[in-house]
Amino acid sequence: MDATLDAAGVSDPGALADVAVAADADADAVAGSPDASAAPAGAPAASTGARPLVHHRPAVTELRLSAFGAHRAAAFPLGPVSFLTGPSGSGKSQVLAAYEALAGLGSGATLEEAFPDPHARIPERALPDEQRRRGFRIGCTVDGPAGPVRLDLAVQVEPALRIVGERLSADGQVLLSTALRDPGRPSVQASWLTGGAVGVTRAPLPDDRLGTALLPLRVAGSTAGQRQVLAAAEQVVVALRSVFPCDPRPDRMRAPVLPGEGRLAGDCANLADVLRRTRHECGTRHALLAAAAGAGCAGPVRGLDVRAPGGGPVTALLDRGAARPATELGRLGSGELRFLALALVLLTGPGVLAMDPAAELLSARQALTVLADGFDRGLDRRQNAELLRLALLSCGRGHVRLFAAVGEEAATAARGTPGVAVVDLTHE
Repeated sequence: MDATLDAAGVSDPGALADVAVAADADADAVAGSPDASAAPAGAPAASTGARPLVHHRPAVTELRLSAFGAHRAAAFPLGPVSFLTGPSGSGKSQVLAAYEALAGLGSGATLEEAFPDPHARIPERALPDEQRRRGFRIGCTVDGPAGPVRLDLAVQVEPALRIVGERLSADGQVLLSTALRDPGRPSVQASWLTGGAVGVTRAPLPDDRLGTALLPLRVAGSTAGQRQVLAAAEQVVVALRSVFPCDPRPDRMRAPVLPGEGRLAGDCANLADVLRRTRHECGTRHALLAAAAGAGCAGPVRGLDVRAPGGGPVTALLDRGAARPATELGRLGSGELRFLALALVLLTGPGVLAMDPAAELLSARQALTVLADGFDRGLDRRQNAELLRLALLSCGRGHVRLFAAVGEEAATAARGTPGVAVVDLTHE
C-alpha cells in the first residue's frame, strides 16, 4: 500500500507529513498501482523566454500532480502566461481541474465541493490495497514575500473521500503536517511549528478541508515559529483564492440579461451586464476592450455600447460608426463572443469577476490567475494573436496571470515569445 494512504499506521507524529505526503520520487507506488511504466513519466517539457521574477504578489509557480488521473510524478512550471498543449486525451483538462480544485480548497471548499467526481481523479490502473483504499496526490509551490512555499496533499477516495495527509513546508522545513490516525473519526492529526519551549503544537483538524486554509484561525502568531507558519499559510491561501476559472459559453451570451451587480460569471453569460458596468465605471478599461473588439471582430468597430430600455434587460452592441447600424452581440459569431469575453477577463480585475479574493489584502497585493480550458476554441489566428497581446500586456504588469489549455496552432505561435511558457503534454 502506498505510504500516502497509509498514514494511520505511523507511530511518530513528528514525521507524519513525510509519510502522509511522500516525495515525488515515491510517486511510482500510488494506491497499489501495479505498472509504473504505463503512466506518463517525468516532468513535461516547457519552453519559456521569461526572465526570473521577484514575486511581490503571491503566485502559484509550480503545479505538481504526483498521482492524479493520467499524470504521475508530473511537475508543471507556471509563469505569468502559461499554455498547455497536447493531443486529445493527454490530460490537459486534468491539469486545470487539479489547479481549480486546489483553488477551491484554499477558498474554504470541502473535498466534495472541490472534487465533484473524485473517482475520475484516481490514477489509472491503480488497484486498491487490502483495506480497499485508493486515492490521489497533488500539490503546488507558491512564491511570494515569504519565499517559495510548498503545499502537498494526499486524498483518499475509496472507501470514503477524505484528506489523509497534508504538508506545508518552506526552505526544507515542515511548517504543518497532518495525517489520518484514526479512520473511525472525521479528523486528521495536525502538527504545526510553534517554536520556543513548546516546539510543535498538535491538534485535530477536519478531514474534509484544507488544513492550511484553517491555520490563520488556529494560530495566534505570538512566537517567531507561529509567525513563520502564518506567513506561509496566508501566502498560499491568497494565491489560491485569487483564481478565476473561465469558459465562455456563446450559447448563453446571446440573449439580453437582467441588470445585476455586474460581476462576470465563469461562463460569461452575463457579459452584457458587465459591459454596462464597465462602460460607466471603468472608462479606460472599457476603451481598451473596445479597441480589442476592433481587432477581433469582423467589420468596423467604433465602440461597445449597451441598451437597457426602462431599466429592463440589457443588450450589448458593437458600435459600427455613424454610417452603419449597431450590431447586437447576439448576432456575432461564437468565436467573436468568446474573444470578447476572454478579452474582458484579461483587461479587468477581481472586482469585476464573480470570485472571492482575499478581502483582508489589498487588491494591488494580489495577482489574479485566469484558468481557461480550450482558450483558443473557435478562435481564428487573428483573434488568438490579439488575445496573446492582451495577455502579455496585462500579465506583464504583474496583476494578472494566465494558465490555459490551447491547440497546437496557438501553442506554435506562442513558442519563443518572451514571457510565455508552453508546456507540451505530448508523450512519445
